[in-house]
Amino acid sequence: MATPQSPFPFLDGLLARVGGRLQPPHWLVDELQHRAVLFVNHVLQQEPEATARLARQKGRVALVQWRGFNLRLLITPAGLLDRADPVAPPDLTLTVTEESPFDLVQAVVKGQKPGVRIEGDVQLAADINWVVDNVRWDVEDDLARFVGDVPAHNLVRGASRVAQALRQFVAGRGPAASSPAGGTPGSSASS
Repeated sequence: MATPQSPFPFLDGLLARVGGRLQPPHWLVDELQHRAVLFVNHVLQQEPEATARLARQKGRVALVQWRGFNLRLLITPAGLLDRADPVAPPDLTLTVTEESPFDLVQAVVKGQKPGVRIEGDVQLAADINWVVDNVRWDVEDDLARFVGDVPAHNLVRGASRVAQALRQFVAGRGPAASSPAGGTPGSSASS
């Protein structure tokens, strides 16, 4: 019996062909980047240790790249982020190596970090890695400001259950789960 094939490789190929010709308008990319920086700063402000670590790196520029998109981030003296000048030379370059948006989303849903190629300043990379590993958005706290503590708690608890079910579903659809020679569950090869 043949192993069922995912439609995602076809969709990835289609996205690559169409994506090369269709690019979002500059104003949309600009606005999305601006909103992403505001959101990350909101999350950073909830963790004083993170802003203290980043403040030590003030004036440094990190370039984040994925496919045809890139974002240059300047670390401010307050330990927050701002968009850097588009021609500012980066002190650190972080390139997401997963080309497929579907595989990227699948890894994130599973709670995994996507593959990233890192080039540049080692201490800056270590501080950013610490922030990524230790800072989490307190959704419940933000939601409680609008709907109250109890409804916020119940909404977050329900969303957590849905996310856990989605992770289990995605994990059950992975290559190791569908392949008879995939090895034992939970084992993985290092790259």
